Amino acid sequence: MGVDRTSDETPPGGPTLRRETSRLLSFSDGVFAIIITLLVLDLQPPRVERGQLLHALVEQWPAYLAYVTSYVFVAVTWLNHRSAFNRVTSSGKGLQWYNLAVLFSTALLPFATSVLSQALREGDQADQRAGVVLYGLVGGLLSVTWLGLYHYLARHHDLLDEAVSGGFFPTERARAAAGVLGYALAILVGYLVNPLFALAIFLVLPIFYSLTSSGLYELRRLRHPHG
Repeated sequence: MGVDRTSDETPPGGPTLRRETSRLLSFSDGVFAIIITLLVLDLQPPRVERGQLLHALVEQWPAYLAYVTSYVFVAVTWLNHRSAFNRVTSSGKGLQWYNLAVLFSTALLPFATSVLSQALREGDQADQRAGVVLYGLVGGLLSVTWLGLYHYLARHHDLLDEAVSGGFFPTERARAAAGVLGYALAILVGYLVNPLFALAIFLVLPIFYSLTSSGLYELRRLRHPHG
């Protein structure tokens, strides 16, 4: 159950709550920037003998793939975060805690990316499966925290801009639930079939969230551009 705003806060849209929302966004943007910076630290220049640099760089393709996948993941998470909070005019402890949960799960991505990248470079299938499971669990956890955030906003319409439809955030919960199912599927496919198939799902899910970063209605606009 969400935490209600304290009684000493001003009504929705007041200057105090707007400042709190601005602080929340500024803090979140800083965390996203740090996470994206940490991702690139896993890309290390190879130490090789003369004449072997090109071969060594090519051999690091798993690190490049893992970096691109996670960079897109974090970038899309930031886009979705901005889209959600652009519709929020008031803040409170409940919303802040749900936001911290989203940031917590996103901050695990550099670790999961590094583990998966190393497992892919080593070539041992057991380790690759473990890396896929870890990455899928982090992705699933992030989807769960988004589901919680959307559910909280769906129940607290008083925190939202008056122009936001009452059905917007209830519908957004379906997007988060799709992520939970998608990462669960990736774990099963990667563990039982082939880890590379899981990587394909890891790439597809951020694309889906990118196309729908402003809401599920974006998919309808793509399908019916003149509707």
